[in-house]
Formats: sequence, C-alpha cells, structure tokens
Amino acid sequence: MENLELAKMANEIRKGIVTAVHSAKAGHPGGSLSAADIFTYLYFEELNIDPENPDKPDRDRFVLSKGHTAPGLYSTLAHRGFFPVEDLVTLRKLGSYLQGHPSMQYIPGVDMSTGSLGQGISAAAGMALGGKLDNKDYRVYTLLGDGEIEEGQVWEAAMFAGFHKLDNLVVIVDNNGLQIDGPIDQVCSPYPIDKKFEAFNFHVINIDAHNFDEIRAAFKEAKETKGMPTAIIAHSLKGKGVSFMEGNVAWHGTAPNDEQYAVAMADLEKVGEALCQK
Repeated sequence: MENLELAKMANEIRKGIVTAVHSAKAGHPGGSLSAADIFTYLYFEELNIDPENPDKPDRDRFVLSKGHTAPGLYSTLAHRGFFPVEDLVTLRKLGSYLQGHPSMQYIPGVDMSTGSLGQGISAAAGMALGGKLDNKDYRVYTLLGDGEIEEGQVWEAAMFAGFHKLDNLVVIVDNNGLQIDGPIDQVCSPYPIDKKFEAFNFHVINIDAHNFDEIRAAFKEAKETKGMPTAIIAHSLKGKGVSFMEGNVAWHGTAPNDEQYAVAMADLEKVGEALCQK
C-alpha cells in the first residue's frame, strides 16, 4: 500500500479503537492510538499473513507484548479481514471472544495470549529461536510499551535474543513517554532505551512512529540486518488522533463517555477528510 492509503487505514483503525473502548466502557485507548500506525504497517504491508488461513505454518508471527492495548490489535485484525469489524463493539462484553487481553484460543490471527507485561517479548524470542532451529524463514515481531520495559524480564529476553543472534526477531518499543502512573522518566526511567538494546547486541533504529516513510525504511533495514535482532524505538504520541487524549496520561486506561466519543469521532472524521483531499 502507498503511504496515503496506509494513513487512511490507520485512521479507520483509530475509529475502531475509540468505538470499541467506548462500547466496552473500559479499556486502553491511549497506547492503542499511539501504536495504530505501526499496527497498520505491520498488518497491511510487512507481515506474511493470510486472513483466510490464519494458522498457515510459514506465516510471520506477531506478539502484542503490551497486551492491554488489545483494542489496537483487534481493530487492525478486523480491518485486515480476520473477523468482522462489527464485532469490535463486543469488546470486554460477557461471552465475547474479544476480551481485555488477546487470547490465541479464541481470536483468529493472534499468535500468543498476552497481558502480563514483560512476557510477550520472551515468547517472541522463543518463537524466533524455534524458527532458527527448524530452518524456517518466518519472522517474529513484538510490540512493547515503554513503561513495560521497566520489567526485568524484558532485559532477560533481550540478552537471550542478542546472544542467540536472532536476526529473525524485531522488537518494537512504542515510546509515547507515558505509562499508567505518569511520565516514564518520572516513574522509573528506562532511558536511554536505544543504548540499552545496543548493549544487548541489538541493531537499533529510532523512528517517528507516525511517519510511514520512516516506518517503511526501518522494517526494510531490519530485514537486511543479519547476525543480530533489531529494536525499533518508535517515538509516538499517546492518544494520537484524538484532540483531548493526545499527550494526556489520563487516557492510558479510561473509556470516553458518549459526549467524549462524539468529539473523538469528529476529530478522526476531520483527519480522514484531510487525507482524502491529498
């Protein structure tokens, strides 16, 4: 897809995120919105996947290590054709397969059940090593939160991945600067993130998480990197696309009420109209 089409799709995915969280009256919109462009590029351009055959053996794997941003993943999977977009409004409802964290048992396209922070990257590293041992060509991608990387397990997994030279693994950090308790540099600063991954033998790329040229170039560079895993530090804006959510830590895990939902959707409609005029 061209960058303009990717931007339009990312905007639709953001609408799905806001709609799902509003319907559930619970969930995590801020980090889902900040990662929407990354989700979009992965599922519409980067990953070798097939919605008609979600379990095909040679597919690329994706692990949402920051599992609470499931609304972002669900909206992306729905728009990619893994299940109906209409089902997004069942988020967190009793009996729905779209619960607060992704489940590989019930949701087509989900490769690993996640939610306990720090565990997703460990699972992804294991998948990548499994691919190497089986001489398979699939690649493994995992998305982490910048608050999540305060977890010690993340760095154990990074040490493992670097030591085993897992060049089929791409770790993406959604660096929006905010976690549930406030700015990450005030809660328990993980900075400098890039230097830490470099210390664990990662090839590191810093990008603007909302610039598709930079996103495209980073994933291309990751594919061309041999002998070491890649970490993409994606500098993003929490709540991206919704005026009152942008850069506001209160929207880490809060659902919009009816009035706020109307404002949010109007914001995204304006973004969509502007993109259609390009």
